[in-house]
Amino acid sequence: MIRCLIASLLTAFTLSAHAADPAKILRIASADIDTLDPHQYSDDPSFQVIMAIFEPAFEWDYLASPPKLAPLTASAPVEITDGGKLWTIRLQHGILFSDDPAFKGKPRELVADDYVYAYKRWLDPNGRRGGAPIIADLIVGARAVVDAARTSGKFDFDRRIEGLRALDRYTVQISLSEPNYPNIRDVLGFVGAVPREVVEANNGDIRTHPVGTGPFRLREWKRGSRIMLEANPRYREVRFPQSSKPAHAALVASMKDKVLPQIGAIEISIIDEDLTRLLQFERGALDFAMLRGEVATRLLENDKLKPAYSARGITRIVFPEPFLFSLYFHVTDPAIGGMNNERIALRRAVALAFDTGELSRVVYAGQAIPANQIVPPGVSGHDPTLPRKSLYDPAAARALLDRVGYKPGGDGYRNAPDGTPLMLTLSQRSGAISREIETLFKKNMDAIGIRTSFRQAPFQDIIKELEKGQFQLYYGGFGGSPSGYPELTQLYSKQPQRINVAQFKLPEYDRTIEHFLRSADDEEQIASARTASELARAYMPQLPAVFRLENIFVQPWLQGFAAPVFSSYWKYLDIDVARRR
Repeated sequence: MIRCLIASLLTAFTLSAHAADPAKILRIASADIDTLDPHQYSDDPSFQVIMAIFEPAFEWDYLASPPKLAPLTASAPVEITDGGKLWTIRLQHGILFSDDPAFKGKPRELVADDYVYAYKRWLDPNGRRGGAPIIADLIVGARAVVDAARTSGKFDFDRRIEGLRALDRYTVQISLSEPNYPNIRDVLGFVGAVPREVVEANNGDIRTHPVGTGPFRLREWKRGSRIMLEANPRYREVRFPQSSKPAHAALVASMKDKVLPQIGAIEISIIDEDLTRLLQFERGALDFAMLRGEVATRLLENDKLKPAYSARGITRIVFPEPFLFSLYFHVTDPAIGGMNNERIALRRAVALAFDTGELSRVVYAGQAIPANQIVPPGVSGHDPTLPRKSLYDPAAARALLDRVGYKPGGDGYRNAPDGTPLMLTLSQRSGAISREIETLFKKNMDAIGIRTSFRQAPFQDIIKELEKGQFQLYYGGFGGSPSGYPELTQLYSKQPQRINVAQFKLPEYDRTIEHFLRSADDEEQIASARTASELARAYMPQLPAVFRLENIFVQPWLQGFAAPVFSSYWKYLDIDVARRR
């Protein structure tokens, strides 16, 4: 009884000892989001907000490069034994979820069963994401439960999975059929815990009812307009991460001894256009702005921040995004799909005609790097030795089309070998840069005699169309992980359609990816990724186009800001309110 009383007093003291400052409101911009369910998102804007509300057991260290996992709700680094097949996670005691009516007025502690439930939701094939087929095959006993859920249409969360267990109140153990470091590390670093009773109280739909252990909770969400988060009063105190790198010395020193989070609220304005973000940033309405392409260059002179902005104390952070932007081909489409020589040649010709060099120089105003492989720079599996040579060769594209029977008609545009007119439609999210990409693509396709049409739609609408296979060609990005496996497994046949949007199937490619996933050796992963890129180039379900450069411009009053490469780290930020005024 005395121990319980002491524990209650300690909890009460923790809640009252530090409170985020409500006067410190972080103001940022984002594309529109689709959901705040941590196991059902399929877009990066939703993910960034989710990571402020929900907590995985680990996070990718804010300042580490190369990236490494750091304990978040875990009390220590993950224990990996049995040759990489047994992963044991031990949790901190006393971490609390934000309040919710489902808890009936009592504090709700995070326990091991919450992660077991969260990982099962991640596996559920009936969710919007379609589950996680690779993980289902990895975790001992998971495949049978997942297949039963697919057959019945309902996942049995009470059914035991041998390889996914809570050993006690604070210990989770994952047992694998074979080693797979990239996938399991991402599960531990990105899949947040949820309380089962909240999900069930909302009939399984928590898209607008997120309840996590994270530093912030949802206050308001006006779709297409604004999202407001507020500090979670039950969140524990944290400190700014440490780093031994000289480049981080001043940043770490500036945040020394600060009890975090300091931010009392976050106002996220839904702004798709970079130009609008720039205007809002210049008038001080945004604390930092992520800008790309030509809009970013408006603040630059000789690729450096203009003196006028430097004089205001504004700083610039630039780095290659951990995303690959590609031209995707729908491999089951009647006009451009198929694995016969004729259709492969058509896709290769389109790839040869698309000038990714000009895409980088002109459309992205030099704020992108032509992609020479599938895996982005700074991500495991990237091969820095490969030459940055574009495939662009319109003469070769025309010769290839002539050879397989795509002959020009009387209007100069090509017909299919059966004589029907050939028309290719490119889909993209709405935006000014999409219009510039269309202009370049049309010019490139006109040069080889291929008719084109275009479809633009809001980001979330385009995502839904991709997931349903309702496209012919698509230009967009994918990635975000410290490992290159998300980009590589986009063409893995065992992935659901929401990931393998091209619907590509090739046994040789699958074997290559499986070797990548089993390997903990950097050189082996690079070799496998190189082979995967070569196979993709041969069959052309996807053309790697560019790796974008992320330009982030930061106001002088925002403190603690480092490049948020893999996630949102808003809890580590502070605001000098007086300087902002």
